[in-house]
Amino acid sequence: MSRMKTWRRLGIFALLGLLLSWVVSCSSGSAPSKSPEIEFWTMQLQPKFTDYFNKLIANFEAQNPGVKVRWVDVPWSAMETRILAAVQANTAPDVVNLNPNFASQLASRNAWLDLDSQVPAPTRQQYLPNIWKSSTLNGKSFGIPWYLTTNVTIYNTDLLKKAGISKPPTTYAELAQVAQQIKDKTGKYAFFTTFIAQDASDVLESFVQMGVPLVDEQGKAGFNTTAGKAAFEYWVDLYKKGLLPREALTQGHQHGIELYQAGETAMLSSGAEFIDTIAKNAPGIASVSAVAPQITGETGKKNVAVMNLSIPRNTDKPNDAVKFALFVTNTENQLAFAKAANVLPSTVAAVEEYKRQLASDANASPIEQGRSISASQLSQSEVLVPTIKDINVLQKAIYENMQAAMLGEKTVDQAVADAASTWDQR
Repeated sequence: MSRMKTWRRLGIFALLGLLLSWVVSCSSGSAPSKSPEIEFWTMQLQPKFTDYFNKLIANFEAQNPGVKVRWVDVPWSAMETRILAAVQANTAPDVVNLNPNFASQLASRNAWLDLDSQVPAPTRQQYLPNIWKSSTLNGKSFGIPWYLTTNVTIYNTDLLKKAGISKPPTTYAELAQVAQQIKDKTGKYAFFTTFIAQDASDVLESFVQMGVPLVDEQGKAGFNTTAGKAAFEYWVDLYKKGLLPREALTQGHQHGIELYQAGETAMLSSGAEFIDTIAKNAPGIASVSAVAPQITGETGKKNVAVMNLSIPRNTDKPNDAVKFALFVTNTENQLAFAKAANVLPSTVAAVEEYKRQLASDANASPIEQGRSISASQLSQSEVLVPTIKDINVLQKAIYENMQAAMLGEKTVDQAVADAASTWDQR
């Protein structure tokens, strides 16, 4: 889940604002230094997947004589600063692994190759439509989908049983009822979520799942409505009733993981791959943990975290770069990487084959059960937080005003109005 959190946690936007102003002028300046190789950046995939990528690259080079690939693996914490600096200096790699939210900030400054003109429509249609859409901005495609994760609900069967609950909630309405019952019967919390603006965007995503648009067609605040106020009220009520840990206002998502592993919360929203981590860190909790679908609102929408491949507009090898990015993300290679990394593929054919293989295992482990649930959710999954400029400003406005309402410093109506005003007047 730390990886899920990182994808959604955009970080260092102050630096982004400073550097993006240089992108257009730099990109139209001196030409990048020419290299006989395609330079390919990934995020923290060494050493675990070194053999996988060495074989992948060797296969590509064998199929494309004369084309060489140089693979550079960048730490998670360094990728944003390094790609921004590389774009500014006009030394960006030919293919880079990012997430749509961060890549869109550079897409708004025309930093990426327009893939609609480079990737034929039949090829684009091989990818899940909602997932391809997540890497578009203003109708232009700036990324090719790679691997995915969707959250599932990992739950403590012991705590639910003690509270007299036969099955975990599937909607936010049910969650509120279950939260009260668990607190009354066990003294524990049902779950933890964070309201720190620089951390996970789960609460922001919940608005969309509840049917509340974050922005309207004109780009103005879309949540200053009756439905938006109800979404604010939902979270404020849970906090005021003592059904959320007080640290929700001061601690990030990592604290929620710690609470679940300590047996202090009954449910954890995370990727299925995190089940193995719980087994290592808290085997007692893992032994009573089970997996259920992601909690959602009346829309039925589920979140998905996407990793994609983008190609800088000024690469001097656009054809080879596109060919390599499509090779990395084709059905065969996606399926192989999904199995190796416990993630989900993003082509239609790979997802169907992935689900078929999981369904054929009668003795599936908990993590395989979680992966099966994750894969089954993909048809309802999309990137819930829109790829729009200044999305961090929107999250900060909503979270900080919601906190003020939770602490009794503002009414819900005032908090909603102030958050909308901050966004509209940014």
